[in-house]
Amino acid sequence: MAVTDVENCEVHEVHADIVSMVGEHMPSEDELYDLAELFKVFGDSTRIRILFALFQADICVCDLAETLGMTQSAVSHQLKILKQAKLVNGRREGKQIIYFLADDHVRTIIAQGQEHIEE
Repeated sequence: MAVTDVENCEVHEVHADIVSMVGEHMPSEDELYDLAELFKVFGDSTRIRILFALFQADICVCDLAETLGMTQSAVSHQLKILKQAKLVNGRREGKQIIYFLADDHVRTIIAQGQEHIEE
C-alpha cells in the first residue's frame, strides 16, 4: 500500500487526553523490542512446521527431520532459534534430546494467528 493510499486527518488537532492515555499504557522500548523479536521467530514457515509437529508429540531431532523432510542439521538450527526464544525446551533421554513446547502460550499464539488468517 502506498503512503498516498492511507487517509489522513484533514486538520491537525492533537487530543491530549488520548495521547496521554495511550502513552501511559505503552510498554517500555525494551519490551517492545523483545516482542518484535519474538514475532520474528514466528516469521519462518519451517519453524511454524516444527511447532505444529511439537503440538502432536514430544519428538527427537531424527523424527522431526523425517517428518518434515529436512536434514537433522537444518532442524537443529531451527530448534536452536526456537529454544533461544523460549518457545521449545529439550530433555535428555539416553543418547537423544527430546524436544517439546515450552508452555501452552505457544499453542495459544499459533491458534490466535490461525483464527486471524481464517477470518
